Amino acid sequence: MLRIIVRKFLEVSFFILFITFIGFAFVRMAPGDPALTILNVDELSVSQEQIETLREDMGFNDPLLVQYGRWLLDFVQLDFGESYVTGQEVTDMMLAGLPATLELGAGSLIVMILIALPLGSLSALYRNSWIDQVSRSLSIIGAAVPSFLLGLLLIDLFGVRLQWLPTMGRDGFLHLLLPSLTLGLAISSVYVRLLRSSLLDAYSQEFIQSSRARGIPESRIFFRHAFRYSLPPVITVFGVSIGSLIGGVLVIEVLFAYPGLGKMVVDAIKQRDYPFIQGYILLMGLVVFLVNTCVDLSYRFFHPEVRQQEKENVE
Repeated sequence: MLRIIVRKFLEVSFFILFITFIGFAFVRMAPGDPALTILNVDELSVSQEQIETLREDMGFNDPLLVQYGRWLLDFVQLDFGESYVTGQEVTDMMLAGLPATLELGAGSLIVMILIALPLGSLSALYRNSWIDQVSRSLSIIGAAVPSFLLGLLLIDLFGVRLQWLPTMGRDGFLHLLLPSLTLGLAISSVYVRLLRSSLLDAYSQEFIQSSRARGIPESRIFFRHAFRYSLPPVITVFGVSIGSLIGGVLVIEVLFAYPGLGKMVVDAIKQRDYPFIQGYILLMGLVVFLVNTCVDLSYRFFHPEVRQQEKENVE
């Protein structure tokens, strides 16, 4: 156990150093000058001397490694700095936007599960039937249509023509429906096809045939054996695609003016708000790492042979 903890600690340490440095470098290589944002040059008359003085005071003229080392030292002390635009602590800003992003992510996953599980299961149980044909056709269409285009279509239908649902902001359950439906539909197509293929593979296994020969009911075979056997590939793909889900949340938040971390970081990129951008990169990187760690641990539950193999390796 101690060895696993040490290994995970080293992995997360290297991961944090890697993503923060890459993000730090790319953000600072992007065009634009944060000194102009801090001085509000669009509203105030500022001399070039004032700009250069501020750049020197803020350390923008220092080498990249020096700037990163200074940021890393503050991060070790759990200090993410202050926003160049609002002057607020980055931690406070992220905590303010995180609930909206979590709501949207959870809502999207619920929509995805409600779509992918029934369609994928029925498609596998009734292979080559009309249900299977409709399910595969819908999944192909869903994969081909970009999430922002799907969102615009839903806004036009439910927000403009029918006027059933609000299309902007965050003010209760109704404001969450369209963004969640858009992202949930966009990501469910992959899991419908994956669950179908995993279930078909499960039903071809010998233990399924043996269960049928013993007279076990089909419903029990499905839920107790086939469905459980088919979940690991689905969970693996979810761990790999969590980055795409985060990117989808960002696009949807901008499209629906949903006040979450995604919209906030887009605004920060426009305004060259380096501290908030760096904090967002770190937070999302940790989310990806933790989700993938949970996926690795889940194999011990779905595959007892993995636990047995680890025990044999220790012995």
